[in-house]
Amino acid sequence: MNALIVEDEALSVRRLKKIINEITSEIHVVGVTDSIEDTVDWLEKNRASQHGDPDLIFLDIELSDGQSFEIFNRTEVKSTVIFTTSYDEYALQAFKVNSIDYLLKPVHRDDLQRSLNKYEALKAKPTQPAQDSLSGIKKLLEDLKLSATPEYRERFLVKQNQKLLSIEVGEIAYFFTDERYSFFTTHNNQKFLVDYTLDEIAETLNPTRFFRINRGMILTHKTVEKMEPYFGNRLALTLRPSHAKQALVSREKVADFKDWMGK
Repeated sequence: MNALIVEDEALSVRRLKKIINEITSEIHVVGVTDSIEDTVDWLEKNRASQHGDPDLIFLDIELSDGQSFEIFNRTEVKSTVIFTTSYDEYALQAFKVNSIDYLLKPVHRDDLQRSLNKYEALKAKPTQPAQDSLSGIKKLLEDLKLSATPEYRERFLVKQNQKLLSIEVGEIAYFFTDERYSFFTTHNNQKFLVDYTLDEIAETLNPTRFFRINRGMILTHKTVEKMEPYFGNRLALTLRPSHAKQALVSREKVADFKDWMGK
């Protein structure tokens, strides 16, 4: 099964490819485009060649040069489409143009597995396309309204001597582990113990504001003062405020970290 990914964020492309590879070996990503213009060109060139149309298109709605619905106005799309986006307002329109499903970013493995299962079921019953089911669309929209706006943590309750303090996440520069405990340091260089593991903390933070550079540290853009190459294809960071231990971006996270820092 051949698939085209239409996405203008390199981090999202890599994440989607990774999840696809984890789920199945039967889907081959034969192309990646990042704009309306490139996608129309890619589809028409492949249609004119022996390769033809891909079986499946993972299509981001918001592209650098406009909304991807314009692709359907400029060329015939014969492939089945799974939309990926952050905006549930487009869901109903998405179902009017060959879509079988609608995934909110960041795409998760279970959601993609569900979409692929749905795709396989539709192939077995091609006379009953999903977009013809109004009740199915309404149910999907209800689900999207519940999940479109993740509830990220806004503050942490911590102890200071005999007092309890509520610290907003905007005041936090980075989280880190020391021995078996988790801490965070604020931008004004105050250190607090947190009653959560770093894994638990990472699940509650907005990924546009925080990045986990390795198993022992999560930080914000603002705290990174300098980045330098480090042996083992890692990055060494100079932080503000400074940290007692060297802050290293692990090798497997370097590419994603650079993308995140550039946004």
